[in-house]
Amino acid sequence: MNTVISQRSTRLQRGFSLLELLVAFSIMAMALAMLYRASGSSVRHVADTAQYQRAVILAESLLASKEAVDEAGWNESGQSAGFGWQSHSTPFVTAKARSDLQAVPLHAISVMVIWGEGGQQRQFELHTLRPQRKLPNAGLNK
Repeated sequence: MNTVISQRSTRLQRGFSLLELLVAFSIMAMALAMLYRASGSSVRHVADTAQYQRAVILAESLLASKEAVDEAGWNESGQSAGFGWQSHSTPFVTAKARSDLQAVPLHAISVMVIWGEGGQQRQFELHTLRPQRKLPNAGLNK
């Protein structure tokens, strides 16, 4: 009787078949691959966001350097910390400026920051208005 019980218990405790192990490993490999891809893209997005923030800070600091624009405008370009930048201004005419000669003329300023990473060129553009700088002797002709 002992031999009958031992034969039954060996049948019940066989373990996993080779096919079941292969399926389990392939499911685990696919799950790990998806986790790897998700974490890799997250790291790339963090790096992209950091570069974008640096570009915004550069554009804002360039705009902060000009409280007023000369009558000729502001057209410059340069390089800073791996970023290229360009500034361009055009007169911004308002109805108030057309009717009132004492109104301060405005200039529309555009600052574009350009950088490249991984073969892709990215850019950030910032727009604002600045007053035109008054001439030093404008108030002396009375």
